[in-house]
Amino acid sequence: MKKHVTVIGAGPGGLTAAMLLSHRGFDVTVFEKDAEVGGRNKEIRLGEYSFDTGPTFLMLKNVLDEVFREGGADGEKLLKFTKLQPMYRLVYDEKDSIDPSSDHEFMKSEIARLFPGRDMSLDDYFEYEKTRFEKMFNCLQKPYGSIADFFSKQFMNAIPHFSLGKSLMDVLTGYFGDEKLALAFTFQAKYLGMSPWECPGAFALISYIEHAYGIYHVEGGLCKISHAMADVAVKNGAKLHLSTPVKKVIVENGKATGVELENGEKVMSDEVVVNADFGYAMTNLFDEGVLKKYTPEKVGSMKYSCSIFMLYLGVDKVYDMPHHAIYFADDYKKNVADIFGGKQLSDDMSFYVRNTECTDKTNAPAGHSALYILVPVTNLEADIDWEKEKDRYTELLIDTVMKKTVMKDLREHIKAQKVITPADWKDEYNVYNGATFNLAHNYGQMLYFRPHNEFEEVKNVYLTGGGTHPGSGLPTIYESGRISANMICKKHGVEFESHNPFV
Repeated sequence: MKKHVTVIGAGPGGLTAAMLLSHRGFDVTVFEKDAEVGGRNKEIRLGEYSFDTGPTFLMLKNVLDEVFREGGADGEKLLKFTKLQPMYRLVYDEKDSIDPSSDHEFMKSEIARLFPGRDMSLDDYFEYEKTRFEKMFNCLQKPYGSIADFFSKQFMNAIPHFSLGKSLMDVLTGYFGDEKLALAFTFQAKYLGMSPWECPGAFALISYIEHAYGIYHVEGGLCKISHAMADVAVKNGAKLHLSTPVKKVIVENGKATGVELENGEKVMSDEVVVNADFGYAMTNLFDEGVLKKYTPEKVGSMKYSCSIFMLYLGVDKVYDMPHHAIYFADDYKKNVADIFGGKQLSDDMSFYVRNTECTDKTNAPAGHSALYILVPVTNLEADIDWEKEKDRYTELLIDTVMKKTVMKDLREHIKAQKVITPADWKDEYNVYNGATFNLAHNYGQMLYFRPHNEFEEVKNVYLTGGGTHPGSGLPTIYESGRISANMICKKHGVEFESHNPFV
């Protein structure tokens, strides 16, 4: 008889696990509270305009390719990928901008243009970060269910490459000798929701991944990845229930035996995969007293990422803008300090604009654009009344975009608009503290010290998503789904083939 697995949440991690497990012969049932799949990776539609809710950068495409193959499908046949070249534009001020590229020689020429004499430092950066990536990536693929996992050969070989005691800014400034140039390789800390002056130096490997392997766009948006995964899982035999929120995990004698839906129905299963936001899951999906480690007090005391203020605009004009563009605040260091240290709203904002129109004509009618604008802001630990600030900050953001970009007439061309504040992330998307990138990635919340894929509190429960190992960001979330699926297979003696060598 097939073993039954219930999956709470059809986000990227839950869908990865569902796709793999259904292909390997498990009876899989997925419950998703929303009317469509994707979670923070779902599609937003405003009339004829469509947007990704969250992730817009696809890195380490090979991980996605692998999980599709392991799920019995070919991602290249299901989705249309475009490798972006240059990858994005970084704008320091009215005079200075740089277009980072995964073309090594082009990137050196960009550095030489803006930072004369610094271009050869890119070779040193590549040489060491290639070694760091080769040593560390295997550590991210390995589950950490025991403290003994720290003594594995892979981890012991990686320790010298962790840059312990150094921040991301320390490491990158060490390569390039210029803080302004280093910013071009440190802004990636936003994927982790951390300040580059506080983010562990080991995460310099993220910018290396971009420069070595490139960044991809998916036609229609990265949300289409989740749609494709759901289709593959259903084709494999999985049952997908949308608009069906889960009330709680049923726990008997320390073991999960299924889930109870909001409508009162109980669905029993052998294993439960939790793809809900970690903080939300710990404080809402288990009866009081079940969890001894992750009590509400403990969850509240953990460190969380920043949040984001989102503005989605449908406009009746096409602008000469790159696909991705990041604009630094006038005083970037203070802006970052406001977000992560001062816990206050910074009117001198950094912002990111995605303009798919230059690459992909499917998100808006002809002659129109679907603009995605993101501002990193402090999470809900700050005392900010977003009901009061929402309209003011929206208008300030539009003013700032008009001032700093070529979109000088943006306001008069807006035909559709949606805003998501940190409070909306909490109330509408079940994101604890509105911390969009989940738990912070400080050393005390990584690897063994991050919530385990095989949940340490309740047997038969597995965690996927940004709040568990390996962490936030699409490739690592896919990996969390693969790790959990592989562990369930191993537990039940189900043979499988996987490019992840550690389970």
